[in-house]
Amino acid sequence: MYRFLAKPKWIAFHILIIGLVVLMVNLGFWQLHRLQSKRAFNAAVTANASQPVAPFASVVTPDVKPSDVEWRNISLTGTYATTGQVTVINLSQGGEVGKDVVTPLTLSDGSLVLVNRGFLPDAAAVPPAPTGQVTIIGQLRTSQERGFGQISDPATGPLTEVHRIDVPLLAQQLSAPVAPLYVNMIRSIPADSSALALVPAPELSEGPHLSYMLQWWFFSLCAIAGWVLAVRRSARNGQLSEADEPAAADSPASV
Repeated sequence: MYRFLAKPKWIAFHILIIGLVVLMVNLGFWQLHRLQSKRAFNAAVTANASQPVAPFASVVTPDVKPSDVEWRNISLTGTYATTGQVTVINLSQGGEVGKDVVTPLTLSDGSLVLVNRGFLPDAAAVPPAPTGQVTIIGQLRTSQERGFGQISDPATGPLTEVHRIDVPLLAQQLSAPVAPLYVNMIRSIPADSSALALVPAPELSEGPHLSYMLQWWFFSLCAIAGWVLAVRRSARNGQLSEADEPAAADSPASV
């Protein structure tokens, strides 16, 4: 009854269905892993961002692991350096294409912290940083790394425009030690230029990963169901053909 399943075209069909099911199941697990990563990210951001504002030096210690303190809210006081400012280009925020302005802040011990002062539309001129002593309330961020397929920044300076805040790369063109994390400014005393829009906090939604996971697994079940229906239909057609053969043999035309 099911001998047709061993025919070459059916074997190819079996392999196709198995391949599709394996692919879609793995795509579902991939979405599950992305969901788990997103949930872990959200939990880490929430846990660190909910802690009270602390002095920069008490959080970013010499032995600290940068990823452990990312998203902590900190305060630091210093003066903006007159050199070493860069703009991070090809960004978008609030529906506009633009750039972030990153300026080194000199602390009392002479070390530097890169401060992302905010976003500007492409057409806007970069405003000068406040002069004199400045107190910054901001959020710690780890150095940005180039993702797959993204544009690389030149390995040597001087750099005035970059595609990401790569702290070790930017530190090469500065004359003092640079902290391993940079700061997204939340508030400045005295206030910075009103032309600068603060970098928004990260979105903490789980995204569509759960629904995508369920969709891929549903599609794999549909593929299996389609295989079962195709087999049953072919088997039923084969039975009908076999039932017709004796009737044809007994007909007067066959005598």
